[in-house]
Parts: sequence; C-alpha cells; structure tokens
Amino acid sequence: MADPTHGQDPSRMDVAQILLQEPAVLAIWIILIALTGPALAVLASPEGVRRPGQALRHTAETLRGYHTHHHRRQTADTTRYAQEITAAAHHATATAQRWHQHWQQTQHNLDNAWQAWQDADARLARSRAAAAFPVPQTAATPAQYAERERFLHRTLLAAARNGQLPINTVADALTGRGDWDPRLHPAEQELQIHRAAAAYLAQRYQQAAAAERLAWHDTQLAAATRDSLRTEAATTTQAPDTRHQPAGTLAHHPAKTAKTLPAHVTRAA
Repeated sequence: MADPTHGQDPSRMDVAQILLQEPAVLAIWIILIALTGPALAVLASPEGVRRPGQALRHTAETLRGYHTHHHRRQTADTTRYAQEITAAAHHATATAQRWHQHWQQTQHNLDNAWQAWQDADARLARSRAAAAFPVPQTAATPAQYAERERFLHRTLLAAARNGQLPINTVADALTGRGDWDPRLHPAEQELQIHRAAAAYLAQRYQQAAAAERLAWHDTQLAAATRDSLRTEAATTTQAPDTRHQPAGTLAHHPAKTAKTLPAHVTRAA
C-alpha cells in the first residue's frame, strides 16, 4: 500500500502537527496574522508605501466606522425587538383579560346549572313522595282524558319555557312520540315530567362543568403567555445593549396549571 505522506514536504507536516498539538502556538499564530492585517492593507497600495502613517490612520478610521455602524445597527435591532415584545405583551394582557372574563361567565353558568339541577331533584323527590299514595282507579270519561292531555301539554310547555326540558319534548308530546302518555293521572304525569327534567338538567350541568374546565385551562395558558411576555419585555427594556435576539425567534411554551374545582363540581362527582 502506498504511503499517504509520500511526496509531501516534511517541514510542512511538522508545522501542521505542531499547530494541532499545541493550542498556545496556534493562538500566537492567529494573533500574528491579525496584527499583520493592517500592515498588509497599508503596503498593498502605493500611497500606503509613500505615507504609511496617513494610511494607518485611514485604516484605523475605516475600522472604527465599521464598528460604529455595526453597533448602531445592533442597537436599532435590539430597540425594535424590545418594541415588538412590548406590543406583544400588551396584546397578551388584553387577551388574558378576555379569557378571564369568559371563564367568569362559564363559572356563573355552572353555578346556575348546579342550582337548576338541585331544584329539579327536589321537585322529583316531592313527586316520588306523592306517588307513594295510590291513585284512585276509576274509569275516566272522555272529557277527563281530554283534560289530562291538556294538562300534560301545559305542564311540558311550562317546563320547556323555564329551561327545565328541551323544546322538542313538547313537540314529541303533541305528536304522540316518545314516552308521554296523556291518559295517565296528572300525579303520574308530573312524576314523569319531573324525572325527565332532573335527567335533562343533570346533563346540562355536566356540559357546563366541561365548558368551565376548558375555559379555565385556556385562561391559565393566556395568563402564562402574558406573564412570560411581560418578563421578556421588562428584561429587554432594562438592558437593551446587553441582549439581542431577532424578532422572529421568540418562542413560548407556558406551563399548564391545575385548577381546584369548585365545591359544586366535587359534590356532583
């Protein structure tokens, strides 16, 4: 097999090995190259050979101008980034406030749904207690059956208007659909209506509880985003010359915060 080092200059190999094995030598080498850069720039032009002092001053002024321009540009970028972060923090504050108001509304709806459910359970309990007494088993006349049917329709319509039953329940009773029997005694009809209302309002409460939990979760995320942007804006505004980050690199992953459920949620569980 041919030697890969065959035909290469041994002196070049020695220099390369020294630079790789001795970091201090490599550092000195780089410093020397950096120091000879301005001298080479001066000697590269005939004017620099004739007037080296003036050429060196011109080179130094050019370097200072470059650094000044770079510093101004970096300061402008940092200031623009601070303005963008401040505007984002204001927007996040308004968003968090809207989510908080939305959560308060869902909490109010949850309290109302809980109370409606409890009232329906109380009515159902009273109807069950009344149903413990036997209903007189007498033959009803056609007029009495007609009155029972009207009683069923009136009671269902009133429950639907009060939000205790869905409106399609009335339509089912009017068209003879569902489990509604207009021939039953009014006491038995009330028991059936109160049982359906309690089940319907229990379902409404579960839906309100789910909406409240979702609104609370979104409110916590909005608050975490607001706090993070506020902190970033305060830090950027206090030290604009020591921190710089392009405006498009902002990323935020707010931590999720658990909420202690209201007492009525615990009771419902």
